[in-house]
Amino acid sequence: MRSKFYLTLLTVCVMMVAFSGNALAVKPLTPETIQGVTVVDDAWVKENLERYQVFDVRKKAEFIEGHLPGASWNHYREKSAKSPDFDETEDTFDLSKFPSDKSARIIVYCNGPRCWKSYKASVLLVRAGYTNIHWYRNGGFPGWKAKGYPVETR
Repeated sequence: MRSKFYLTLLTVCVMMVAFSGNALAVKPLTPETIQGVTVVDDAWVKENLERYQVFDVRKKAEFIEGHLPGASWNHYREKSAKSPDFDETEDTFDLSKFPSDKSARIIVYCNGPRCWKSYKASVLLVRAGYTNIHWYRNGGFPGWKAKGYPVETR
């Protein structure tokens, strides 16, 4: 009876360790810079929000729940690795939703420095020839909301 208890306990412990890897996995941080992109913070975005076209690349449900005032939604559907050398052919992103003027002032954001969607969107915008991209990396929407800045819902 006692050995059955220990065998059950051992089995439970092994299962907890085996399955905790996925539960405890933390997304890697995005790179701190992108060539051809200006990285901006909460205060800069708040100060410049009305002078730039703002794009939220998170999931639609997240956008509906809350987004930066005046932001447009353009979901980056991410399937590729969370890595600077990601394979863009695995992802889906509609560049036609961005202005035809490649010098338009644009801010791109998602959920902060562990969210790769805005990183990848910014990289693709540069590759497409856009020259005035501002990546809101440091706080993203959670940081914006935590500071008590205004939020829109739809």
